[in-house]
Amino acid sequence: MNKPKIVILGAGYAGLKTAKQLQKKNVNAEIILVNKNEYHYESTQLHEVAAGTEPGSKISFNIADVIDSNKVTFIQDEVTLIKKEEKKVILAKKGEISYDYLVIALGFESETFGIPGVNEFSKPLVDIKTAEAARQYLDTNLANYAKSKNEADLSIAVCGAGFTSIEYLGEITNRIPKLAEKLNFPADKVKITCIEAMPTLLPMFSEKLGTYGIDVLKKRGVNFIVGTPIKEIKENTVVYEQEGELKELTANTVIWTTGVRGSAVVGESGFDERRGRVVVESDLSVAGFPEVFMIGDVSAVMDGDSGRPFPTTAQIALQQGAYLGNALAAKLNNQSVEAFTYKPLGTVASIGNNVGLGNVMGKEVKGYIGSIMKKNIINKSLVTTGGTKTLLKKGRFDYYH
Repeated sequence: MNKPKIVILGAGYAGLKTAKQLQKKNVNAEIILVNKNEYHYESTQLHEVAAGTEPGSKISFNIADVIDSNKVTFIQDEVTLIKKEEKKVILAKKGEISYDYLVIALGFESETFGIPGVNEFSKPLVDIKTAEAARQYLDTNLANYAKSKNEADLSIAVCGAGFTSIEYLGEITNRIPKLAEKLNFPADKVKITCIEAMPTLLPMFSEKLGTYGIDVLKKRGVNFIVGTPIKEIKENTVVYEQEGELKELTANTVIWTTGVRGSAVVGESGFDERRGRVVVESDLSVAGFPEVFMIGDVSAVMDGDSGRPFPTTAQIALQQGAYLGNALAAKLNNQSVEAFTYKPLGTVASIGNNVGLGNVMGKEVKGYIGSIMKKNIINKSLVTTGGTKTLLKKGRFDYYH
C-alpha cells in the first residue's frame, strides 16, 4: 500500500516549520516540500538587506541543510496552479504532482492597491532579490549626487509607515552617515520622507511607545506626512492627497512598503480569498476541502475577540506550522485534532541596530533593551526554522555596541 503523500508549498516560516515538525514526528508518509528558491529567508529582516546593513546571506540559509532528505523530499520549483478538485499541483518545471494532503504556505507579495505607477517607479521589499535591488537603487542614487549635484538624488520617499517601513527607516538613518563618507555626498542634505494614509503611526503599540519610536526617527531627520493617501507614483515623484489637494514629492529613491497580500496563486486557483488570504477552519483547513490547509500569509485566522483576522506575522506562521505538523501526524493515526489557538507572545520593532520598541509578555520595552529583545526574537526564529547550527552561523549576538 502506498504511503499517503503530504505536499507542502512554500518554505517560509510556516511551510518549513510544518516540514520540520512532520519529520520530527517521524510520520509514515511521503513528504514533499516545494519552494521556488533553494533557500529559506527570514522575511522579517528584509529591511536590513534593503538598507544595506546586512547582506542577503546573513538572513538566509539553504533548505537542504535543515531538512532530513530521508524523510522530506525537496523540490526547487515554482507553483503555478492548484487543482483542488483533482488533488493536483502544477509546477513550472516539473509539471503535475498529486497529493493526499496539501499545505499551502506560499507567502506574500507586494500590495499595490491598484495605485498607478507602483510597479514601474518604486521598489518593494518582498524577498531577497527585491531587497538587494532596493539597496542598489538607494546606493546608486546617493552616489550619483557627487556628479549630478541634483538634490533629488538625496531625496528618499518611503511609502507607508507600517512595521517594515519603520524598521527600514531605522536602518537607513543609521547607515547614511557612513555612506556619506564612502560615496562623497553631504549627509545633512539627505531628505527622508515617510508618507502614510492612516492618521496615526505605529497603532499596534501604545500611544506612549509609538510616540517614542517616531520621535527617535524624527530626531534622525525623518519627515512624516500622515493622513495622506498616495494617489500615483510617477518617475521620481510621489503624488499624494492632503486635505483634498493633490501634492507631489520629488525623490529619486521611492521605496514601496504600504502593505502585502497573499500569493496570487491562491486566487488564480479558485479559492475564496480576499487579498490572497483565505479564512480557514479551526484546524487550518479550507472549507469544503478538509485535506487542504492554508497557513502563513495566505491564511486568515479569525480573532474571536475582535472579529477580525489576526495580523500575518512570523510568530503566528511558526505557531501554525508547529500545530499543523502535529495535527497531520494525528490525522494519519486516526486521532482527534484540537482546534488551533494562537498565543501572541509580543511584538518588537527595531529602529536600527541599537534601538527597539515593543511589547514582550505584556511588558513594554524600548531603547537598548528593546534592541536586545528584538535580537533574541530573531535568534529564536532561527533556532525554530534552522536549528542550532544555523543559529550559530546566522544569529544576532552583537548585544554590545
